Amino acid sequence: MPAVLSRAPRGFYAIVAHAFFMQTALAIVRPTTSYLALEMDVSAALLGLVVASFSLLPVFLAVWVGRRLDAGYETPVLLVSAVFMLAAGAGLLWATPNLQMLLLWNAVLGLGHLGGILGEQAQLSAYDKAKLDRSFGLYTMTVAVGQALAPLFMGALGGDAVHPDTTLLLGAYLAGAAVVLATAFGMLRGRPPRPRGDRPPAATMREALDVEPRKRRVLTGSILFGMMVLCAMDLVQVYLPALAVERGISVGVVGMLLSLRAAATVVSRFGLDRLVARFGRGRLLLVSSCGSAVLLSLIAVPMPVAMLGVLMFAIGLVMGVGQPLGMTLVSLYAEPGTRGTWIGLRMTGNRLGQAVIPATVGFFAVGLGTGGAFLCIGAAMGAVAASSFGAFRSLE
Repeated sequence: MPAVLSRAPRGFYAIVAHAFFMQTALAIVRPTTSYLALEMDVSAALLGLVVASFSLLPVFLAVWVGRRLDAGYETPVLLVSAVFMLAAGAGLLWATPNLQMLLLWNAVLGLGHLGGILGEQAQLSAYDKAKLDRSFGLYTMTVAVGQALAPLFMGALGGDAVHPDTTLLLGAYLAGAAVVLATAFGMLRGRPPRPRGDRPPAATMREALDVEPRKRRVLTGSILFGMMVLCAMDLVQVYLPALAVERGISVGVVGMLLSLRAAATVVSRFGLDRLVARFGRGRLLLVSSCGSAVLLSLIAVPMPVAMLGVLMFAIGLVMGVGQPLGMTLVSLYAEPGTRGTWIGLRMTGNRLGQAVIPATVGFFAVGLGTGGAFLCIGAAMGAVAASSFGAFRSLE
């Protein structure tokens, strides 16, 4: 691993440090908001609204933020986003007396995360195209390490209790958000020097969207697939605690299950560039999308905890391969001067899906229970796999 990282471009370490702490903090707070909602006696159907509120503001602002990045405003985007994450943590901890305030602070959290992740990916997309698979693979692997460690930390704080102390968990998130702000400064200092005239001029919205049909199909397919992968990951984080409460599974076991999924994602992303060279991006994306649809649906089937752990590990493997490849496709097929816009469009698709799909899943959860929510997630992933089949099959 050190040998691989030694070939990373300048500034890469700062980007992955920012990503690690941001995603670790986020992986603590997202399940915690679910437990906080359960403390308020929120039903399984309304849990979908808690997930959707995280994505509400990014749906409308992601493209605008992406275009700010194309225009060179990386510093304010990264710093303001970190401040928003801190503010959301403080609000969740000290100013959330009801569901309405929980939804509000969750929306602020989503906006802070939006700016941070767009800033990271915009910097990565400017690297040498020959290194994109490795760069995004290591970047998303670092994110997955944070997502693996956070549930273990959450489980250690929660212990054997079915309902953990949310005040303790939110305090841990606040500490993580403070580190995110510190690493944002380091990330900005780690940028490679760039002459004023070296940045490609930001294209107009019409110019950014004016791409040839084949490129448009690939970009659209990668956006749809990335949207569904993130939705599925979010919904697993939110509905797995609810499923655990129904089945009497402790917080510590939930943390272990979420860590298994994240650990498998780390395994799948290490050496991603070699997997691409062996099998091709198109074949890997098809296996990832179709396999995820089947495995997510199986969570609804009652099974021993050990089998559920095996299933979560398998989900992490197949879903983990697809997400960085989708990021690579956007960077490869978007022209210089439009990458921030297309990354913003990708994030708009992600957040729109995260706003609409959870509400749909929550509707099914009313009649079918939490297990029915996982059936709905699997069906949605299957629909995206079918719609993107032609675009992915055409890739080398």
